[in-house]
Amino acid sequence: MDRTEDDARKIRRVPSGSGCPVDRRADGTWQVRGYAAARAILRSTDTVQAGLGVETVEKMPARIRRPVLYRDGPEHREHRRQTARYFTPRRVAEHYRELTERVTQKHLDTLRTEGEAQLEDLTFGVSIDVACGVIGLTHSRPGIQRRLERFFPEKFGKPGLTSLHGLYWLFRQNTNWLRIYLSDVRPAVRVHRERPADNLISHLIEEGCSSPEILGECLTYAAAGMVTTREFMCVAAWHLFTDAALRERFTTGSETERLALIHEILRLEPAVARLSRRTTAAVEVPGAEGPVTVPADTVVDIFVDEANTDPDAVGTAPAAVCPGRPTTTGRYAAALSFGDGPHRCPGADIATMETNVFLGHLFALPGIRMVTQPSVTFQDEIGGYVIRGLRVAADHV
Repeated sequence: MDRTEDDARKIRRVPSGSGCPVDRRADGTWQVRGYAAARAILRSTDTVQAGLGVETVEKMPARIRRPVLYRDGPEHREHRRQTARYFTPRRVAEHYRELTERVTQKHLDTLRTEGEAQLEDLTFGVSIDVACGVIGLTHSRPGIQRRLERFFPEKFGKPGLTSLHGLYWLFRQNTNWLRIYLSDVRPAVRVHRERPADNLISHLIEEGCSSPEILGECLTYAAAGMVTTREFMCVAAWHLFTDAALRERFTTGSETERLALIHEILRLEPAVARLSRRTTAAVEVPGAEGPVTVPADTVVDIFVDEANTDPDAVGTAPAAVCPGRPTTTGRYAAALSFGDGPHRCPGADIATMETNVFLGHLFALPGIRMVTQPSVTFQDEIGGYVIRGLRVAADHV
């Protein structure tokens, strides 16, 4: 992509097309790049989820409850209302901060002892432990990190019955589902049925969910709470390792200043840069020359990374790191990186707290430094990035 001198982004995505805030492709799909238009689509009650395998989920028997990611309307709103207590800022501070501090120190012990480590291993370990605590996956057999790495590979194949490739991926994914169910979900369900706790699995049991339904919910939350958080912590650390002024600003700043910096990096480097919705009625959105009407039963692709750098929304130098932008403060300091509307990521406060805690302890280590530059690959369906090979070193203690 074309870059200017003030473009601080590490992730180099190819621009999606015309650059217009809203346009329609020849195949009938609409594309949204403008911040105001993207927010209007995400907040509209006349849209439902599209992409992310929703077509496969819709083929499931009606008696099986869909994971929250694939539900819309009153049922979805009620579920979010009932589970909101697990993600409030107060709960994050009172229940998850101490957990995050503890597991961060545990995983950084590897770096302290051995002197070097792959950053993606450290961040994945932390994000798994925190997400498991929130979800209630606290009675797993050894090896959960390996099981999750197999379930969420860097590159996905397409399961099917008409080729060896499709058969391989069908067998692989079904096997991985079974491994996680037997080793992680079923043990947790058994314990929480006998001794309910204040976590998501106990809530789902109380709602009458079956074990397979609980498995689906756990994997949904795992994808958001483990995989995307892992990648963002890596890219945020990459920024700090390569920008001395930014690193100084982070390490000497107040809690509020550090969080503002994390939100700003996330605005520039959204871990999920592609969202899709299908309209259930005509939706009017702001366009370059006035309102544009997107017709009913239309798939809309939202380019989050482009919306997040819309100068009309975020101001001058939209690709630079400028914490505290007046138009993207508070809850939306990261712009649309956590989504918006009914499906806005419920774990936003957990993810930013977790990143703040991990980076704070990482950059407090004596002699902490980056040994190797990472490589970047992409998960095209969600526009996500995969950071691998960022090796870090610290002085032995």
